[in-house]
Amino acid sequence: MSDVSSLARAGRWFLHSGIQEPSGGVARFYQADIGRNKPVSTEITGYAASALVFFYDVTGVEAYLEAACRMAWFLCDHAWDKPLATFPFEHPSPSESSAHQAYFFDCGIIIRGLFAVWKATREERLLDTALQASRGMIADFHSGADYHPILELPAKRPLARSDHWSRAPGCYQAKAALAWWEVAEATGDTALRAAYLEMLDAGLKSHGGFLPGTCDRLRVMDRLHACSYFLEALSPVLDRADCAEAYRYGLREIAAYLREIAPQFARSDVYAQLLRARVYGAKAIPVDTEAAREEAAALAGFQVESDDPRVDGAFLFGRRDGVLVPHANPVSTAFAVQALEVWRGFEAGEPNPCRMPPV
Repeated sequence: MSDVSSLARAGRWFLHSGIQEPSGGVARFYQADIGRNKPVSTEITGYAASALVFFYDVTGVEAYLEAACRMAWFLCDHAWDKPLATFPFEHPSPSESSAHQAYFFDCGIIIRGLFAVWKATREERLLDTALQASRGMIADFHSGADYHPILELPAKRPLARSDHWSRAPGCYQAKAALAWWEVAEATGDTALRAAYLEMLDAGLKSHGGFLPGTCDRLRVMDRLHACSYFLEALSPVLDRADCAEAYRYGLREIAAYLREIAPQFARSDVYAQLLRARVYGAKAIPVDTEAAREEAAALAGFQVESDDPRVDGAFLFGRRDGVLVPHANPVSTAFAVQALEVWRGFEAGEPNPCRMPPV
């Protein structure tokens, strides 16, 4: 492997690979096998903005913050549909590749990206948009009993639900609701804080049935990714006994299924999410260091070393039957770098290895 750090190589990929389009938006992923970016995703742009603020926080390199700002401005100036007060799934929307829809989960990730950049810059329009979008999520997606996963635009009509986790309500949605918690902390909006806690309580009641959720082993791996989102949602409230117990249960279940299914199909982001969760939960739940070291080593194996700057430093999506999937993925890269960095800090005994909340 290169002697340049994992973070530096991944940062170079974010800045120079072309995964960030000239508009400021970020492609869903780069298809290395055909040499083409997928369309710009508003959700992935939000993830990338949060990630690059993390990179900036760790390194102090201004280029990371500048790129994160371009992403945030794209989200506010282009992706945000002001008349509808929501963020469509892709930009432009609709397009040949996607219908005109808004996703509950995606909106939360976008808001968190705007909030992360706002914390670093204090640019008020970012917080203003985050606040409007948070209130809009609750108004638009709430069914009265839960939150619709997807709305058809412009009517904001709920899309029919299915048994796939991303098209059904569930505990994973609580990660998106973290956006409300964060915005409430900055604005004092008590209604947003209450909505987050309501979502969290619903997740605590339902999370035990989320895994395995299907007999299809490949789809179980996907559900491990989603279940890890619920652990992130619990991270601010691990002083609560019920939340700590749910977190402990989730760590155990995700780790067991990951090891069982990985020889057939493994997602790099699941390794990253699990490793991050171990460190972020360390104050409430002792870290299984042997398991964490194994996960960190497996995770590092997904990072690309190549003469091609379009992929060098990126983390690939996953591995099927021992063969890497040739998708250079911004979210996988963001999760992986943060996981490896907080794990490095934890092992080094740093007083605050987490620095920022999970991307």
